[in-house]
Amino acid sequence: MFGRLRARRRGGPDAAPAQPPAGTAPADGPPARVGASQTEALLRRLEWTVVRRLDGLLQGDYRTLFRGFGLDLADLREYHPGDDVRHIDWNVTARLQTPHVREFQEDREVCAWFLLDLSGSIDFGSGEVRKRDLLSDFTAVMASLLTRYGNRVGAVLYGGAADTAAAVVPARSGRRHLLHLLDRIRATPAASPGDTRLRDLLERARAVARRRSVLFVVSDFISAPGWQASLSLLARRHEVIAVRLVDPLEVALPDLGLVVLQDAETGEQMFVDTHDPAFRKRFAAAAEARETELRLGFERAGVECLTLSTYARLDLALLHFARQRHHLQSAQGVQSNAKGAA
Repeated sequence: MFGRLRARRRGGPDAAPAQPPAGTAPADGPPARVGASQTEALLRRLEWTVVRRLDGLLQGDYRTLFRGFGLDLADLREYHPGDDVRHIDWNVTARLQTPHVREFQEDREVCAWFLLDLSGSIDFGSGEVRKRDLLSDFTAVMASLLTRYGNRVGAVLYGGAADTAAAVVPARSGRRHLLHLLDRIRATPAASPGDTRLRDLLERARAVARRRSVLFVVSDFISAPGWQASLSLLARRHEVIAVRLVDPLEVALPDLGLVVLQDAETGEQMFVDTHDPAFRKRFAAAAEARETELRLGFERAGVECLTLSTYARLDLALLHFARQRHHLQSAQGVQSNAKGAA
């Protein structure tokens, strides 16, 4: 995706300090201690501003909003191709003459994986928040909520290089593991110019996540084609949630006059006239076509999509998504009970 070439402002209360805090290594010394201090500060800030508000909503002490891998029966639904035949309820199937499968309420212990796209386009942001910052904040919030109840989290980090395998952070629990995961995210640079192959990240995750888990695919989904099939294969075995990172400038261009745009992944530069209404209209039409293609791709794969904007509050987006998910599960339960009564 093309980004406008300009100097980045890093002001505001959430920006990283220009000088390292007291007691940390200087800029020319070992960077690990400085990164650890910044990671700890990031986690503390998110715990006070976001985690405390979401705690108890996305999961309780013994129940979560994620279904599929527990022991307690939660719901029944019609069988779809790819479902595990061991979960077919033969009594309900015989009564309704339609195959139905059981869904189970997730137990307290959840294994979650974060599939993180850290390619060049993730570094883009038209304001003070980049998509990479949003990726780090989301991972920190969700991992903090999950690990505080003994759940395990891991990550697959994809830097965008076609000749380099995605790095894996094994699934573990605890605050030290969470800080280690966030440090690995900060230490993973964007790859050299080249097209992103999101399919490589998803295929790597299939090999790593062997037991049924909850998978968060965090990306802007600006990628070479072919990743939809891999996403569908993941969704057959795991509960997959696509977390899409967006910036308003990727959807509509304002009237800025003559500007130079640079593709964050290939390095290609283009001189455009944003004052031209026809150009802005074509840009908006292309963005709308991409939105439609992504929405259809998620629907075909059977994957829910959570959209996070660099100009929106993270806690409000997560609250809205959690409420939507809760209402959807409640509606599915009512529908299944009505079918059973019939």
